[in-house]
Amino acid sequence: MRAGRLCRSCRKRAGRVGCRSQRCRWRSPACGRGEPAGMSMQPDGRKLALLQMLAGAVILGSNGLMVRFAGVGATVSAFWRMFLAALLLAALVHWRYGWQRLPRAAWGWIAAAALAFALDLWMWHRSILLVGPGLSTLLGNAQVFFMVLAGAVFFDERISMRFLAGVLLAMSGLWLLLAGDWQQQGSDYRWGVVFGLGTGLAYAAYNISIKRVQTESGKQLARMPVEQILCLAAFGSAAALALMAQAEGTSLLLPSWQSFAILLALAAFGHCLSWGLISRAIAVLPVALVGLLLLVQPTVAYVLDVLLGLANPGLRQWAGLAVTLGGIFVVGLPLKR
Repeated sequence: MRAGRLCRSCRKRAGRVGCRSQRCRWRSPACGRGEPAGMSMQPDGRKLALLQMLAGAVILGSNGLMVRFAGVGATVSAFWRMFLAALLLAALVHWRYGWQRLPRAAWGWIAAAALAFALDLWMWHRSILLVGPGLSTLLGNAQVFFMVLAGAVFFDERISMRFLAGVLLAMSGLWLLLAGDWQQQGSDYRWGVVFGLGTGLAYAAYNISIKRVQTESGKQLARMPVEQILCLAAFGSAAALALMAQAEGTSLLLPSWQSFAILLALAAFGHCLSWGLISRAIAVLPVALVGLLLLVQPTVAYVLDVLLGLANPGLRQWAGLAVTLGGIFVVGLPLKR
């Protein structure tokens, strides 16, 4: 067996216990959590995780451009992104991890995650086409605020003064970023902003649902591969987007092989690879550092907009971008225990 692969014992036990093989990629002789071998808090492991986090965030920052250059409608690009990503994730799960049986209670949350992400992409891809990749990506990062609010409403978590300060900063930044264009631009621009903020709400619902799937799975399994959860949610999202396209009277046929190639790259790199890298890094890096590095995503998206001539921001817009990112980071910082 090659180093880094699952051993036969782990496949048979379906992740219920940790493997003690030194060559098994998911060995966990002490706690049974099945954390990746070699991803420790040693300097080399931390440096690797930092590079993985940066690479994943940079790739995510380019997703909006791939959506824009695909040359198809918002619902069509969203469907093909999720359908192709689901196929790639299914192949990865089958050949590398092996399929595991989900608890019955987890399936409802899988359905919720699938619907939430379908709505997320339906709105975000429209926002990209209406206001550009940079601004739409920044608006989508409002999900951090909705996550905190959901914690207060559904999980009895306390809203701190830091959260209120972060909201004030972010709203001030958005005012600087949007105020000058809100009256000058037409209804398409305004709908693009609305869809971008709606993306944040739907994405927060997706994150909460995925977390609940992991919680329900953890009650019966020592480790459920996150790729399997993402795969099932992706198939569900693709099905929901197909129904949306049918309701809109939109054909899912692609106009050219070039569009297919761009959407395949979006699925493989923008979805599977980027989130694979980020998921590995999150297990090693401090939460505050993860939150800071994730802000690379909207920054890269906005800078790419400027470099490609899709946006022409002035000093006020750059100041608004910085203040908004600062507010998002303040809200995303973990509470001290």
